[in-house]
Amino acid sequence: MRRSVDEHLQAVLERIAPLPPFEQPLLETLGLVLCEDVDAAISLPGFDNSAMDGYAVQAADLAGASEDDPITLPVMGDIAAGRSRPLVVTQGTATRIMTGAPMPRGADAVVPVEWTDGGAVSVRIHRQPPVGNSIRRAAEDIRAGERVLDQGVTLGPRQLALLAAVGRSRVMARPRPRVVVISTGAELREPGSKLEHGQIYDSNSYTLAAAARQAGAIVYRVGIVADDEKQFLDTLSDQLVRADLVITTGGVSKGAYDVVKEVLRKTGTIDFPEVDMQPGKPQGFGVIGEDSTPIFTLPGNPVSAYVSFEVFIRPALRKLMGRLPYRRQSVTGVLLDDFSSPKGRRQFVRAAASRNEDGWMIRTVGGHGSHLLGGMSRANALIVVPEEVTGMRSGENAEVWLLDEEAS
Repeated sequence: MRRSVDEHLQAVLERIAPLPPFEQPLLETLGLVLCEDVDAAISLPGFDNSAMDGYAVQAADLAGASEDDPITLPVMGDIAAGRSRPLVVTQGTATRIMTGAPMPRGADAVVPVEWTDGGAVSVRIHRQPPVGNSIRRAAEDIRAGERVLDQGVTLGPRQLALLAAVGRSRVMARPRPRVVVISTGAELREPGSKLEHGQIYDSNSYTLAAAARQAGAIVYRVGIVADDEKQFLDTLSDQLVRADLVITTGGVSKGAYDVVKEVLRKTGTIDFPEVDMQPGKPQGFGVIGEDSTPIFTLPGNPVSAYVSFEVFIRPALRKLMGRLPYRRQSVTGVLLDDFSSPKGRRQFVRAAASRNEDGWMIRTVGGHGSHLLGGMSRANALIVVPEEVTGMRSGENAEVWLLDEEAS
């Protein structure tokens, strides 16, 4: 079976449904999609309050006050933030007031402490305030009953601040997908262990687990499974109970020990197409288990696995979370070097992107080999080369995915 990149992505997204929302504690919803409209139960501010540390006064009492001719008023008390007992400012008096404290009855202005001598018993004021000076009026920001957030918004720190300010401690949101990552291969060893001849450290599971976590998922890195059908099937069965999505890496090519492909092909629910892309040609996707959990089987070469994640799994995770757009932010940049591309395949070229007054400048990094991790570590972008293009030249414009820029 052979597919284009777009055909395979469409096949993936058609089988992915957003996770059902549930009510969650406010701080747990950071980065999640709000699944309800939120109306304010209270006004913001809820009462007239002082915008400054200073003195609550009747502005008319300070007519003509200046540096050369200050006016002195007796201080009748203090009002701190959080005070609930009401006070009254009468003609010819002042009350010391702190930022955020409720305005006392009778006062129509606040004199900032900087305009005074800071007195506690009496205060000398050398500037006349206008009526309403330094007062935050009740409901000037939000009125009770007003719509403050629409469902579908992604909740960031600013939105959480608003929800907390109007008294919401929990909201309906789609959860973070639970992602299980499994690496397969008899040659793999955990980082930090001793390598024998022919063995390599497992980098793929760390790459994919980190990428999934960065995309907003809760990640369970299972570790290494040998090229053994029973061990792989047992591991997979054990993990399905806590998975909304499974990622495996390795064992999907045409070799004699590609056990992932052999085991999962028997289920009849997973396709193993060759996708017209470089890197990442061998792909697998389908569903498994009683809950029809989506499973991606990625190639074992590290760059192929990472690019496959960006092209197919990141969109799937964002759809599970109900987030749009599904892919990374793309920009148009100017190439600074030449390279060739295979005809008939969409190539994703590792690149370093930087921006100056002329726009985005793009330079390739490392080689094109799907095993070259050094270049991938230095890349912050992928140049997307269409299938019909066989080469690009310095000075040409190219589409670029920015790997360090998250879609909203």
